[in-house]
Amino acid sequence: MSLVKRNNVLLPNLMNEFFTPDWFGGMENFKNNVPAVNIKETEKEFELELSIPGFSKEDFNVEVDKDVLTISSEVKKADEQTEDNYTRREFSISSFKRAFTLPESVNSDAINAAYENGILKLTLPKKEEALPKPKRLIQIG
Repeated sequence: MSLVKRNNVLLPNLMNEFFTPDWFGGMENFKNNVPAVNIKETEKEFELELSIPGFSKEDFNVEVDKDVLTISSEVKKADEQTEDNYTRREFSISSFKRAFTLPESVNSDAINAAYENGILKLTLPKKEEALPKPKRLIQIG
């Protein structure tokens, strides 16, 4: 999903769904594994919140390349038990990737991320020149 600004509103745009798996429930199962995102715009910044419980902050990779913000994670778990002539191995891989095209108004050098209580929150401050200017009185000479 990408962020596209139209009429001063940040709108989601499907750009990051590059591949459509057809196994184990197809696209419906795939979408269930991709965290939804809440996007809020204020005068000074954009706020993104992703509900991703059960992870730790070390499980996430958040990066900016040119004007694309990418949030991804891949967690691998393995369990092996051996008793007598019996071996049981179980493993799982949980991963997702979300990409957003940043508006020109975002100061990509000042993006912050925090993970607390299952919520990954990113703050994308706006550039100084993109902030609203206060009303000023112009003197007549």
